[in-house]
Amino acid sequence: MVHCREMRPFLLLATRAQDVAADGEHAAVLRYGGLETSQVRRIRLEREPMPPLDLDDYSGVIVGGGPFNASDPVTSKSNTQRRVEREFATLLDEVVDRDFPFLGACYGVGTLGVHEGAIVDRTYGEAIGPVTVELTPDGVADPLLAGMPPRFDALVGHKEAVRALPPHAVLLATSAACPVQMFRVRTNLYATQFHPELDVTGMLERIDVYRDHGYFEPDEYDAVTARASSREILHPRRILRAFVERYERP
Repeated sequence: MVHCREMRPFLLLATRAQDVAADGEHAAVLRYGGLETSQVRRIRLEREPMPPLDLDDYSGVIVGGGPFNASDPVTSKSNTQRRVEREFATLLDEVVDRDFPFLGACYGVGTLGVHEGAIVDRTYGEAIGPVTVELTPDGVADPLLAGMPPRFDALVGHKEAVRALPPHAVLLATSAACPVQMFRVRTNLYATQFHPELDVTGMLERIDVYRDHGYFEPDEYDAVTARASSREILHPRRILRAFVERYERP
C-alpha cells in the first residue's frame, strides 16, 4: 500500500448495483492499485447522478465494469442507463480534450469506445473465464505496459466488445476470440476489455452475484466456476498499479 504520501485522489466511477460486487471492485482497485481509501473517491452512478467534477482535483479517472451494454437498443435501456451514458459522454468530452489520465475496465471499453466512434456490438462477446491476451507491437512499446510479458492470462466476461476501432485509436492487446482487448486514445486514455482488477477470488464472487444476469445458463454454474478457477491470474493487476504510479499527482 501507499503510505505517507500526499497525492490527489483517483476518481473511481462505478455502476454496479449489487453492494457485494461494487464493494469488491472498490477493494480490488485499492489493493492492486496500492492505494489507501483516502486516495480514491468512489461515485456509484447507478445510485446518484454524476456531481459536478473538477478534473484538476484528481490524479486520474478509473471506470469499473458494470451491467450496462452500450450496444443495447435505446428502447431497452433503463432511465438510469441512459442518464449514465449522457454523463459519461459529457465527462469524456473534457477527458479526451485534455488527454486526462483515464483507465476504463470492461465498461470503460464501451464508454470510451463509443465516445471515440468505435463500433461496439455483440460480435465478440466472451464467456466468463480466463483468456490469453497478446500484446501488439504498440502494446509492447507502450509505457503503461512496460515489463508486461507479451502474452499473459486475464479474466473476462462480457456480452459486447469493440468490433472496429476508430482510426485514431491504438490497439495495444488482442486475443483469439476478441480482437480488441486493450486500446489507447491519444497518450493517456486507456481501456481494457479484460479486468485488470480481478483475481480468481474476485471473479468467483461476481459469478455468484451475476448468476441470473444472462452471462451463463443456471445449469452451467459449476462449469463456469471451474473454468474461472482453471488458471492463476497474476499479470493484469500490474496495469492498475502502473497506472497509479505513472499518473499520481501531489
